[in-house]
Amino acid sequence: MRKSFFLLGLIFFHLGQIRAQATGGFLVRPRLVVGIVVDQMRWDYLYRYYDRYSEGGFKRLLKQGFSCENTYINYLPSSTAVGHTCIYSGSVPSITGIAGNDWTDQLTGARVYCTDDSTVKAVGVSASPEGKMSPRNLLVTTITDELRMATNYQSRVVGVSLKDRAAILPAGHTANAAYWMDDSSGNFISSTYYMNKLPQKVEDFNKSKPIEQFLAGNWNTLYPISTYVESDSDNRYYEGRLPGEVSPVFPHHINAAYAKNHESFRTTPFGNTLTLNFAKLILDAYQLGMGPATDFLAINCASTDYVGHVFGPNSIEIEDTYLRLDLDLASFLSALDAKIGRGQYVVFLTADHGAAHAVNYSQENRMPADFYSATDILSNLDQLIAQKYGLSKAIRSAGNYQINFDLDKIAAANADLEGIKKLVVDYLKKQPGVSYAVDMDHVREAAIPEPIRTMIVNGYNYKRSGQVQVIFQPGWLERYAQTGTTHGTWNPYDTHIPLIFMGWDIQPGATANRVQMTDIAPTLATLLHIQPPSGNIGTPIVDLLSR
Repeated sequence: MRKSFFLLGLIFFHLGQIRAQATGGFLVRPRLVVGIVVDQMRWDYLYRYYDRYSEGGFKRLLKQGFSCENTYINYLPSSTAVGHTCIYSGSVPSITGIAGNDWTDQLTGARVYCTDDSTVKAVGVSASPEGKMSPRNLLVTTITDELRMATNYQSRVVGVSLKDRAAILPAGHTANAAYWMDDSSGNFISSTYYMNKLPQKVEDFNKSKPIEQFLAGNWNTLYPISTYVESDSDNRYYEGRLPGEVSPVFPHHINAAYAKNHESFRTTPFGNTLTLNFAKLILDAYQLGMGPATDFLAINCASTDYVGHVFGPNSIEIEDTYLRLDLDLASFLSALDAKIGRGQYVVFLTADHGAAHAVNYSQENRMPADFYSATDILSNLDQLIAQKYGLSKAIRSAGNYQINFDLDKIAAANADLEGIKKLVVDYLKKQPGVSYAVDMDHVREAAIPEPIRTMIVNGYNYKRSGQVQVIFQPGWLERYAQTGTTHGTWNPYDTHIPLIFMGWDIQPGATANRVQMTDIAPTLATLLHIQPPSGNIGTPIVDLLSR
């Protein structure tokens, strides 16, 4: 009997060893993790265009994966840099320090871009400011950092996006590389934070001038335009235009637009195609999934954000962009199957934020919405403060829906900061479109319902956030967004995001239980048997893990 138990144990041990070897590590991990963050993807896009998706893209993820149908952002502002940071850190701006795409340093008054780093230089293009980037402003580790440390840096980690912040922040501090687009050259570039020279395969990719193949034709609809019944009609006055265009209609002459402004290429669905094609190259260049430990590829599809900002979520342009992205995802997943093997990798798909309906679209359909002018509000506040306190320009700026005061000037004048803040809050509360205005030193006393109050607290970083937070009524956008759309608020259209896991050790299914964006990183940590990131406040998604 004892001999039988011994043989049975030996068999299980060898089976475990076989599975461990197949998945790239003794701890039974997948060979590769792929994070795909679709920029500005509202949750409802999964189902609005579902009937038109192919079987290999979004449908495959939904059918073969596990979908968390009620995943929400739990901080403010709901912007790109913060979203990517939260997904990969399990944390919020109060802790991570990434308080927006940019912010005002409260100690110096300087305006800071989230990934600016004057100590590094561009790699892959000559003397471009686009390359002076790194993750040094990020105050916590990421799940990618934790994976690298857990495997004694045998894991390879690479971030890829058109946007620098969306490649750098997910890849973390210890990444092997992060790559983003330099518009002037059309190259994918990096910085000396990661390397001194691009790998040869990346150089060859850039030398092939891949953007040019997309500029050879116009951007027309993938299918007959009459079949785009999930969208508003073409040529709506609240849609924006590409450079040089007279009206926002198909076909879009992207070659002419690119000649006027190279950045316009991002505002086409082909930016996503280029990104995923480059991601396939990165799989080969770094032999991801082929090494002794689990590797990680962090991808951001950013063109959905650019198209959304210009044309809005009800445009034919955004529908066509998602139908094309679906085919690009299908191609990329097939490449993973061929290179890594089905069941040997984990892929998760989510978004950094959503987007609001265009104001004029909402008004036409009798839904509450309007514009406000931040410039006018600041001008009026400056006058009120000057009249009462004799202090001019006491407000430095407004950004991330916050008011930033010139604290040094107020202190030097021995002015009453508490009184100034109260004046500002009282004024803002009376303005059209404002739901709440709160002094962050007194947020716990303010009559603000949950979860908005917690989102405000989670988003407040003393050294990088303004002293007064403003919450506008649903549907209200700043006047600059008279065409297209924007985002950044607490509302579900900005904060309800897709989240799907598929692949290794993931059973198909779904949950309607509420999940926070901060739960993604600790869920990955549990799957990978590693520590959560250093600032993590999320909890693993039990519905996914307990199946």
